[in-house]
Amino acid sequence: MNQKSLIGKSVLVVEDDPKIRNLVKIYLQKDGYEVIEAVNGLEAKQKIEEYDPCILILDLMLPGISGEEVCTWVREDLKSLMPIIMLTAKVSERDRINGFHLGADDYVVKPFSPAELMVRIEAVLRRTASRCGKLTFTGFTIKPAKGEVWINGEQLELTHFEFKLLHTFMQHPDQVLSRDQILNMIYENNEKVVSDRTIDVHIKHLREKIKEKTPKDYIQTVRGMGYKFVAL
Repeated sequence: MNQKSLIGKSVLVVEDDPKIRNLVKIYLQKDGYEVIEAVNGLEAKQKIEEYDPCILILDLMLPGISGEEVCTWVREDLKSLMPIIMLTAKVSERDRINGFHLGADDYVVKPFSPAELMVRIEAVLRRTASRCGKLTFTGFTIKPAKGEVWINGEQLELTHFEFKLLHTFMQHPDQVLSRDQILNMIYENNEKVVSDRTIDVHIKHLREKIKEKTPKDYIQTVRGMGYKFVAL
């Protein structure tokens, strides 16, 4: 990926409506952000590869490649945890849930308040600030910005949710986390699309994948309390 360097925090605004795009741009620039623009899904993918922005503001109903397809490409093909805020006229609960399943960090429905959008951008960037660095323990490294996990020099292939789950654990080493705490750290605004009853299944799958690479038991069960990541 041949990335260009931008001063400050760069935001890619993907919106085919020029009035909305310009409005968002004005507010972003007023707050000191560097703004990159795209008017369709294909251009969005090109700008992401070219600039690697800090955050993506993504309309869903785009000409050609849809916003959902762009989001899936970012998460599954690029394996990136780049923060994504979906900005859309799709208002149903099913649409919102689907957006979070695809990997969105927040979901803003049109018509929207530009001031509120700025607050949401700031909140998402605060929550995801650690994605730019990497966390390393003995034989175990996670690179949030690239969406990569390495164990003893071998890359571990995870689903998007498994990656967020592991990242949450690694941000709180040797700390017991309840199921509810884990979900609250992963999901914001109470938009939980995975229940605390199914978190055990995801952790089981994550453990199995880790054990394929190492015999060490990094994720341990604390009976009656939850789970903890043991920084061996």
